[in-house]
Amino acid sequence: MPSNARAGSLKDPEVAELFFKDDPEKLFVDLREIGHGSFGAVYFARDIRNNEVVAIKKMSYSGKQSNEKWQDIIKEVKFLQKLRHPNTIEYKGCYLREHTAWLVMEYCLGSASDLLEVHKKPLQEVEIAAITHGALQGLAYLHSHNMIHRDVKAGNILLTEPGQVKLGDFGSASIIAPANSFVGTPYWMAPEVILAMDEGQYDGKVDVWSLGITCIELAERKPPLFNMNAMSALYHIAQNDSPLLQSSHWSEYFRNFVDSCLQKIPQDRPTSDVLLKHRFLLRERPQTVIMDLIQRTKDAVRELDNLQYRKMKKILFQEAQNGPNAEAPEEEEEVEQFLHRTGTINSMESSHSVPSMSISASSQSSSVNSLADASDDDDGAEIAMMQEGEHTVTSNSSVIHRLPGHDNLYDDPYQPEMEPQSSSSAARRRAYCRNRDHFATIRTASLVTRQIQEHEQDSALRDQMSGYKRMRRQHQKQLLALENKLRAELDEHQLRLDKELEAHRNNFSCRGRETGQEASGYL
Repeated sequence: MPSNARAGSLKDPEVAELFFKDDPEKLFVDLREIGHGSFGAVYFARDIRNNEVVAIKKMSYSGKQSNEKWQDIIKEVKFLQKLRHPNTIEYKGCYLREHTAWLVMEYCLGSASDLLEVHKKPLQEVEIAAITHGALQGLAYLHSHNMIHRDVKAGNILLTEPGQVKLGDFGSASIIAPANSFVGTPYWMAPEVILAMDEGQYDGKVDVWSLGITCIELAERKPPLFNMNAMSALYHIAQNDSPLLQSSHWSEYFRNFVDSCLQKIPQDRPTSDVLLKHRFLLRERPQTVIMDLIQRTKDAVRELDNLQYRKMKKILFQEAQNGPNAEAPEEEEEVEQFLHRTGTINSMESSHSVPSMSISASSQSSSVNSLADASDDDDGAEIAMMQEGEHTVTSNSSVIHRLPGHDNLYDDPYQPEMEPQSSSSAARRRAYCRNRDHFATIRTASLVTRQIQEHEQDSALRDQMSGYKRMRRQHQKQLLALENKLRAELDEHQLRLDKELEAHRNNFSCRGRETGQEASGYL
């Protein structure tokens, strides 16, 4: 597509055939936001044509850099259309509405990163092997078609309800190999990607490096160098030795697999096909490993959301009775006791999401979960004190989300348990539940709050940087204009001096001739 093509233009037949002509708002209902990113938002939705649950990634191409955003959308759609593998996210089509592209994909419960967030501890080795095996099969498929993911990390390895492992978020992917763009997320980035601008190109082995870093992330809850700022980490990755698994309790197979992925020289690093034969992945393991992990995570999410919900109720009640400074120490103790009881807490801090660095306007997608409805009379009265309209109320890292167009909150399998309801409110709830599909996820409500805050902070930072860049461009423009003006004045003065010098020379020459004539007459 020509780089100067207008954003949203479908005059090019090749571009027009990438998008369905239907109005997506008439096809997809029950939209619920499940993620934030620099590109826009991700939604849970239901297709009315077949009642299928899907995920919709909305990407705006209006405003600043609209042409670049439009080209990024076209690039991602073209990439997704090519994917046909059980371990890559299934693409279902793209629609356009009001300067926004709706990318429709299969719905996943969450990512491998969400597992770490919920349990607050590393995964077991057999679980890491199962997740890594699925992701590597997806990578081997990409690499066999000369494609590169370029943003492999736990946050982009997704899990479905049946326990399938899927590679997701292809906003940074390259449709050809080799490539040379500086693209990816800093802590997971291969050395040759960092050096590509200076030293040439790279291929699919950069994904193998990122998978090795992801293994460490799953084993230690964060990637190496995560305590450094991104720029320092990039320098360290490019210049220093490869990282290693820190704990000694991991098997030799696992340690060897990670070491193989993290060979500093790309030629020494095995391909994804070769790694699929590694003993770490081929060791016998229960077929239900991921299913069991998902179920355990669902149970933890339900309990954590129940505790957070009760804590929120108590805070609201105490603020209504005693003012906004009231505390709920018993609820805090209850949350902490649950985490210790279930073994889902340790001394490490929670892992945080890190935005991808990419020339593309796309970014990684994330998903969120909400607390459940408080539709009984007492709960509704308490929440009404804090909430008006369809906005979000946060307090002590708890969150309650109202859905546009709905009076109630999400009704899902992880619904916080309700107190006995009146017959009228219970009837309303039953009627409401009958008209909805269950909304399943493996993310807690508290994670929603943090991700929304991080998204807002990132947006504010991007706005500041954009303002700084505009000021810098304006300053450079003014500086250039001043330099041109001074250069013109200098040329003008130089010309004037040259003319004056020439006049003086002519005057001196005339006087010399007159003096010579006078001397000749005298003689």
